[in-house]
Amino acid sequence: MSAAGASIGVITFPGSLDDGDARRAVRRAGATPVALWHADADLHGVDAVIVPGGFSYGDYLRCGAIAKFAPVMTEVLRAAEHGMPVLGVCNGFQVLCEAGLLPGALTRNAGLHYVCRDQWLRAENTTSVWTTRYEPGAELLIPVKHGEGRYVAEESTLDELEGEGRVLFRYVEDNPNGSSRDIAGVTDARGRVAGLMPHPEHAIDPLTGPTDDGLGMFLSALDTLVPA
Repeated sequence: MSAAGASIGVITFPGSLDDGDARRAVRRAGATPVALWHADADLHGVDAVIVPGGFSYGDYLRCGAIAKFAPVMTEVLRAAEHGMPVLGVCNGFQVLCEAGLLPGALTRNAGLHYVCRDQWLRAENTTSVWTTRYEPGAELLIPVKHGEGRYVAEESTLDELEGEGRVLFRYVEDNPNGSSRDIAGVTDARGRVAGLMPHPEHAIDPLTGPTDDGLGMFLSALDTLVPA
């Protein structure tokens, strides 16, 4: 299968606002983006799924708490159980945590202020489906924009994530939201489901973003979907 033959679905919930950017990133990486609607009862044969940023269902109950009940998420959970790669970005990370695909929760930023800026990250896990293009310890400049991005979990869960190498990215130089242990993103035990608060889809071209450092995440997934 050629790269163009690989398809990556991008979900749109009412209130999503980064779905178009995520589809653009998929296209730039060389795969075919497929628009998935929150009410879809199937995934239309895609090879991977991205749950994008925004304010799904207006965040009226709790960030991601309503979206986890959307019909499309039933299919995402089923597909993830069978090994389909899934990436959650910002609100998508919140959705994956609420749905139980990733541990922990995202809470109000320390200081209770919305943060929007370019942020340095360090790649901690470079063996997940979404991070193989990065060198261990590589530092990336990727935008963040959120009001509820403080990652928290029980100390035992944090210890488990650290011990199993499941911390995907860590904030460096400055922690924008007070996340426990500077965690910016995590992965599941198989390295196929991942979530992060920063926005790699906004860093795929130096012309429109601070860098193209985020493109490596989409290329990494494509490497798995289309082996050399």
